[in-house]
Amino acid sequence: AFYEQVLNLKTSAIYEHEGKAWVEYDIGPATLAVTNMAEQWKPSTQGPAAALEVADFESAVAALKAAGTPFSIEPSDNGPCQLAVVLDPDGNSIAIHKRKPQQD
Repeated sequence: AFYEQVLNLKTSAIYEHEGKAWVEYDIGPATLAVTNMAEQWKPSTQGPAAALEVADFESAVAALKAAGTPFSIEPSDNGPCQLAVVLDPDGNSIAIHKRKPQQD
C-alpha cells in the first residue's frame, strides 16, 4: 500500500509463491522490485535503501507529509539536488530527490 498509494507507483508485475511476493514497479526504463521471497532479504532499519527521482520535489514532499510518512532526513538542498529520506512501514529508507540542471 505504501509504494502504490503514498509513492503512487504503478504495479507492473506480481509473482506469488507460498504466501510470499515479488512486486515490480516500472520506473522509466528501470524496475524497482520489493519482495519478501528470500529469508536473506528481511526489512531492516539498516537497509535496504533506494532513491527515486521526482519531477516536482515540493509537491512530493507535501504529499508524503500529508500521508503522515516519517522523514529520517528532512527536505534539504545539498547543492546538486534537493533531497529527503522517508521510511516505509518496514523502516527501509527511501530517498526522494530532484537533480538540479548541471552548470558549467
